[in-house]
Amino acid sequence: MPALLAETFSWLEQTRFANEVRIVPHLYPVLMSVHVLGIALMIGSAFIVDLRLMGYGRGTIPVTVVARSLLPLSRAGFFIVLVTGLTMFAAVAFTVGSSGAARWKLVLIILAGLNILLFHGGVFRGVAAWDLHAPTPVSAKVAAFMSMVAWTGVIFAGRFLAYS
Repeated sequence: MPALLAETFSWLEQTRFANEVRIVPHLYPVLMSVHVLGIALMIGSAFIVDLRLMGYGRGTIPVTVVARSLLPLSRAGFFIVLVTGLTMFAAVAFTVGSSGAARWKLVLIILAGLNILLFHGGVFRGVAAWDLHAPTPVSAKVAAFMSMVAWTGVIFAGRFLAYS
């Protein structure tokens, strides 16, 4: 780990906020539990959208209905995950930041985010042409598959953080 990053993570761990996260009884396991619930909300909703993009439910439910109904839940889950994840990270920043799993997790989160931006800025703009009965474009299916792979990888990397 580069020296500046190590110093930053060490400083973060020594902040009053990080100390409180570590010493308040049961706070860390509560944060972890809320984090897991946020993951379920975020990824569960996103996976249903991804499955619809891959063709499940075609002819029955429009992509736009699924996206409009579930993506706000996914965003709420992401917010919960972000807040709880950053809070827990502050408490153990040096140890977690030194882990190879943390680097993989960060890279996969960035890739998932780029995939979202490319999908919504690209093929999803033309969703009216393939919303219900028409086959989903290959690029949308690829984006859905990449989403599922990236977020699954984030979950695995997160679990590896606990054991590294």
